[in-house]
Amino acid sequence: HAMLAKDNGVWEAEMTFWETPDAQPMKMTGTATNKTIWDNRYQQSSFKAEMGPGMTFEGLSTLAYDNVRKKYVNTWIDNMSTALMIMEGDYDAANKTITMTGKGTDYRTGKDVNMRQTFRMVDDNTQQMEMYCTYPGGKEYKNMEITYKRKK
Repeated sequence: HAMLAKDNGVWEAEMTFWETPDAQPMKMTGTATNKTIWDNRYQQSSFKAEMGPGMTFEGLSTLAYDNVRKKYVNTWIDNMSTALMIMEGDYDAANKTITMTGKGTDYRTGKDVNMRQTFRMVDDNTQQMEMYCTYPGGKEYKNMEITYKRKK
């Protein structure tokens, strides 16, 4: 829990997103504001980015270490979907990386998609997140990457 709390604050985000494996990348910048809640048991992160004129992307996540299951657990919701994404995984101290897996819902088909996320603590002021999707019958592909820089 202490590891999560040290990442509280405001972070600038540079995001690249690929809607499908062969799509052109879309780029946007945003801000993530992290704070611990409920006696430092959870880290809540509010994300906001401008996708274009009059189009704001907002998301809310929680990240916690489940002491009973000995796993990191992450939830995600955003204003572009009504689906809740839940992922879980482990921390690799040697690489300073949390790797989580779970399922998301493809907004185009309504079907489950296997998801994998890596979250690496580069240094005290830089973090990198990568998200991978595997559609039924398909190969895994990177659909998102975000570089976070501590703002304050």
